[in-house]
Amino acid sequence: MEKKYLILSDIHGNISAFDAVLEDCGSEVFDGVILLGDCIDYGMRSNEVIGKLQELERGSWKGKILIHIWGNHEKLAVDGDLERLSSDRGRAMARYTKEHLTENSFRYIKDRMNSDGYEHILLEGFKALALHGCREDCYWKAIMPDDVGGGYRDCDFVFSGHSHYPHCFMKFYDVPNEELRNKKAVVFINPGSVGQPRNQNPCAQYAVLCLPSKRTELRAVPYDVGYEQSLFPDEIDGFYKSRLEKGI
Repeated sequence: MEKKYLILSDIHGNISAFDAVLEDCGSEVFDGVILLGDCIDYGMRSNEVIGKLQELERGSWKGKILIHIWGNHEKLAVDGDLERLSSDRGRAMARYTKEHLTENSFRYIKDRMNSDGYEHILLEGFKALALHGCREDCYWKAIMPDDVGGGYRDCDFVFSGHSHYPHCFMKFYDVPNEELRNKKAVVFINPGSVGQPRNQNPCAQYAVLCLPSKRTELRAVPYDVGYEQSLFPDEIDGFYKSRLEKGI
């Protein structure tokens, strides 16, 4: 019997996009939910996103969140080390987000999410590794199809986020196993970003994995971009508002 898993990453404080995803898949029953980090920052409603996650944990997702790891933006909110960010506007945005996080949100990040930035899990007999980034740097370096890096041959699936580019591809590793014709298949899945896509598609993006068939769907759903843009105050660099419109 097929089991179905919902995979989300990089909601980035965008509750309209998150709600659109929840509505899009609301009629489906999931056996587990995998959250790959960066629930907060960039968007104006980080507290609302965390509140929605808490509501889901008490309701339809009760007992179903299998992975819930920090991304680099959760790490920034806790340790305040902004030097890895690539721009002054990014540092200003991170400071704004941290200043506006409620005590409830801050506690949720520290107490409910896995601060390691990665986690191993067994899904229907398949070995899976979930990371925000990659093995070389689980917070700040993304897995890309043309730059996988690291050794993942011990995994059957690798779930990652951070890049905001959705992908699903298979890589074959050389292994001393004649039964497998000396090749080990590893499936890499990035669900894309719910709240701040960067693949030139402004829709909220997520993934669904079915096992044991390994069928993977990369989904995209429209949401009210204009409303989320209207929430940005003048003190925030306009770049973060305008990029939502084109998904860049």
